[in-house]
Amino acid sequence: MLFIKGLLGSPSLKLCNLGFFKILSIKIKKVALDKHISRCKTSPMFEESIELDYTPDLKEPLFIAGFDGWGNALDISVGMVDYLIRKLGAEPFGRIKPERFYRYDDKRPTVDIQGGLLKSIDPPGGVFYTAGGNHIGRDIIILRATEPSLRWFNFIDSMLTLCQRTGVKTIISLGSMYDNVLHTDMIISAVVSSEDVLARLKEKKVLLVDYKGPGAIHSTINDEARKRGFECLNLWAHCPYYLKGTTHFGLLCRLGTFLSDWGGFKLETDELAVTWKELSKQVQDIIDKNPELQDMIGDLRKAQVKWTWGMQKKDNKIIQLQDFLKPKSIDS
Repeated sequence: MLFIKGLLGSPSLKLCNLGFFKILSIKIKKVALDKHISRCKTSPMFEESIELDYTPDLKEPLFIAGFDGWGNALDISVGMVDYLIRKLGAEPFGRIKPERFYRYDDKRPTVDIQGGLLKSIDPPGGVFYTAGGNHIGRDIIILRATEPSLRWFNFIDSMLTLCQRTGVKTIISLGSMYDNVLHTDMIISAVVSSEDVLARLKEKKVLLVDYKGPGAIHSTINDEARKRGFECLNLWAHCPYYLKGTTHFGLLCRLGTFLSDWGGFKLETDELAVTWKELSKQVQDIIDKNPELQDMIGDLRKAQVKWTWGMQKKDNKIIQLQDFLKPKSIDS
């Protein structure tokens, strides 16, 4: 108080100067409030694209995205995120608003009708999950979504905005394709966002992609994430073109092991390995009883035509496992 009095000087100036300090104080508070509002403000695009139940408080979480659709051969992309959600105990915290991104005449809603009564309608879209804790080793955000039909850049912009707000540094998108490989091959390839990531991948025995042609949303995620400073990987599992109607648990095991190693989190994959051991024996039994399949696989092995990125061989000899086996689910 004495300091203020001395600063103000004569009593005749005291009222005027006190008014100045009051105005200055109000302005300082307003600037601080404006900055807070600016940090918390949600863009209209984000509000129209993503609905959040809450924003999780995470420490540099790893972001993993799996998409159903074009890049989900043998259910590897969605199967992997389903396995992560289940094994890591991930909980949902947000969802994609479907109206902006999906054509319902292309990706139709799923309906549940029981006894003539409509129980539910589930449109295509996506859900964000979060997992963390000492039993995992780090925080993780998982997106399980249908590949959008429309507005890829808007979709990705909103996704990356969420990543920025939650402190994500690394984004991994998962895909799978049919290729000229054997069911005993466990081949993972990658597309990355920087030379630094490329150098680290070479030590992990992951193939690097050479390709020119139609792309999935993964490449656009990679490009847009790079522009905004994220480390980004697109991982692709190569599936045998002659195997249909099942999940390739061997590739899931290989992919899960890579993810946990690269991302620095704990993931038990013994369940996948045991399931694949059982399933692969049944696949081999089918092949052993079919001379045409034996010839086809023998020719493929001799030619050693591998890692050709989507060059599915045109051949009518396909093992539809649902015709022979009870289908196995990643959630079973």
